[in-house]
Amino acid sequence: MPKMTVNKEVLLTLLKCTKTGPASRQSVIKISRAPFQIAENALAEFSQMQLLTEYGDVVEAAPAQRVGIAIRALQLGADFQRVCSLLHWTEFEGIVAQALEANGYSVMRNLRFKQKERRWEIDILGLRNPVVLCIDCKCWKHGWRNSASLQAVEAQIERTRAFANALPNYAQRIGLEGWTTATFIPLVLSLLPGPFKLCKKVPVVPVLQMQDFISELPFEARWLLHIDKKVDLGGRILTEFCKNES
Repeated sequence: MPKMTVNKEVLLTLLKCTKTGPASRQSVIKISRAPFQIAENALAEFSQMQLLTEYGDVVEAAPAQRVGIAIRALQLGADFQRVCSLLHWTEFEGIVAQALEANGYSVMRNLRFKQKERRWEIDILGLRNPVVLCIDCKCWKHGWRNSASLQAVEAQIERTRAFANALPNYAQRIGLEGWTTATFIPLVLSLLPGPFKLCKKVPVVPVLQMQDFISELPFEARWLLHIDKKVDLGGRILTEFCKNES
């Protein structure tokens, strides 16, 4: 069995076995059906790559490590849908939340709101005065082509605009008291790099690059699509005064 094939199968087995917590090395090797020594070597290699953590005969993978395992398996030719079926949505969103919180943002997940008789949902909000990041992290489709990127971006622009317009009813709920302005920035998060880093001035960010993106955001925000709103001392939106759209 070629090394690349063995590595792919061991990675997929790692995702399966660590989905609910730590697993034994022996069970990973057995379920992968790879030759014992080759599978052992693969696990040692993944440990050096920091894709897993070893404790004697036990292997463990934190959410960020599991996403790294998934990406490496895809790079080796694993089926996209099979890989995604082995990941939890909460792992994907958890990595984003950790990156935001580490940079001083407060986080809200799965925010549902209503605007003009239509119901909407934003996967993650990241809030740090004056920025409101509106993040969509549902981009798991196979074949992340130009048309898929464009559709995801256009949909997120629409959600972000709807939320900005709905803010008179939601500003206090998300904690805008004391803000004088709120800058709404749509963001699309993907598992793998897509054809664009920017599409219609909206960033399309691979999940493992989220930390770098947030660190650079203060210097890049003015070049991104954004909707600025004035806020009164009670947290209510008064007027919209700026958009950066192509």
